[in-house]
Amino acid sequence: MRMRKLGSSGLFVSELCFGAMTFGGTDGIWGQVGQLGQEDADALVKAAFDAGINLFDTANVYANGRSEAILGQSLRNLGIAREDFVVATKVASAMGPGPNRRGASRGHILSEARASLERLGVDHVDLYQIHAFDPATPIEETLEALDTLVRAGDVRYVGLSNWAAWQIMKAIGIARARQLAPIASVQAYYTLVGRDIEREIAPMLRSEGVGLMVWSPLAGGYLTGKYSGGGTADGGRQTALDFPPIDRVRGEPLIAVLRAVAEKHRSRPAQIAIAWLLRQAVVSTVIIGAKRVEQLVENVQSTEIALDDDDMAELDAVSRLPIEYPGWSLNASRDRSA
Repeated sequence: MRMRKLGSSGLFVSELCFGAMTFGGTDGIWGQVGQLGQEDADALVKAAFDAGINLFDTANVYANGRSEAILGQSLRNLGIAREDFVVATKVASAMGPGPNRRGASRGHILSEARASLERLGVDHVDLYQIHAFDPATPIEETLEALDTLVRAGDVRYVGLSNWAAWQIMKAIGIARARQLAPIASVQAYYTLVGRDIEREIAPMLRSEGVGLMVWSPLAGGYLTGKYSGGGTADGGRQTALDFPPIDRVRGEPLIAVLRAVAEKHRSRPAQIAIAWLLRQAVVSTVIIGAKRVEQLVENVQSTEIALDDDDMAELDAVSRLPIEYPGWSLNASRDRSA
């Protein structure tokens, strides 16, 4: 397991991150995502740590706080020294009724940070992320609240999740101008079947030295190949929860290439999908979730796969985005100046 810097910060994180979204679900959406209790969570966290993973990601909204509580208890149960793991959590989603129990306002951020620290059982969160853009709150207010947490020692680094490129860039500019805690990372959806961030977000992150944490690298299980050809994979996440949205017309040819490359490397399509992400220069870490230790071990093995240039070219050819404006205009300009 290789370590990578989180953007231009001084924080080193494992190239794979363990995502705890499957912890603690009971009913509704969180029951569909995962219903793992403490014993199963302990086994997965131990397997992840033993494999060299030092970064563990959760959110206050996952299973209404139970994911944070179970993850924190697992880390304590296993006796992992605080200096040896990096814990990341998120804030912004609704945590109760009423307009002030959601969003990225100063009040909600500060109160939820305190609640997350208590549930996790730690004295600081290594990476605190704004889970979604809040149009009702000025970005300045959000960033100043995060800076307050950093200065108090409750949070070490701050990040964003699921923001548009212009919103991220605006936040970066405000933080620099006001000398607030810098944006260390962005958590975003990025897969072979969903390369949308390559249009605006990825180039901007590279330009500004911001790290990328990839969520749902297997597109909710679609890139395992078990849903191709109209398959439903009983009990699979894509069967019960059609998220993230997938263009299956574009996806079907990709699955065929994934299988061919996997066969060449004596591996599985899911492992190739993760290995492809690890070859992308903008990626700091790829978040992997699992319900079984065997699943986790299989995903970890993706770090040992060395895709060659031919593999990358094949995968790119079948999955690349169609060129949109201003991309075709910029390409024309480069051609004229060549």
